Amino acid sequence: MEVKINTKEKFHAITVSGPSISATMTEELSTRLLPYLQNDVKNVVLILKDIETMDDAAAIALVNIQQKFYENNASFVICELQKPVERFLEEKELFDLMNITPTESEAWDIVQMEEIEREFLGDDKAGAGE
Repeated sequence: MEVKINTKEKFHAITVSGPSISATMTEELSTRLLPYLQNDVKNVVLILKDIETMDDAAAIALVNIQQKFYENNASFVICELQKPVERFLEEKELFDLMNITPTESEAWDIVQMEEIEREFLGDDKAGAGE
């Protein structure tokens, strides 16, 4: 699986080369994405503009990867899906489980809002214990 990584201040923008993500690629997907949780900059924006097809196992893997990011107080946003992939995820009832935006710019906005929310909630928890 070929990926292009662009590291920003608050997140890593990772573009996956197409044309498909299959079950055989899901382990590699996890192996490439989950280590970001150990970085200072944990948030990931996954750009799938080149992906034309995805199978069930890959879609479920993305849901699970996203869940691991949120469990570790990090954002995981998928953007720029092609219509066939979007329809596939909707048919499998996975689309609504994923944090998906139409554009990379909107994905950045989500990451920034979630960062602010985590800071705010973190301050509230610290203040509540005083």
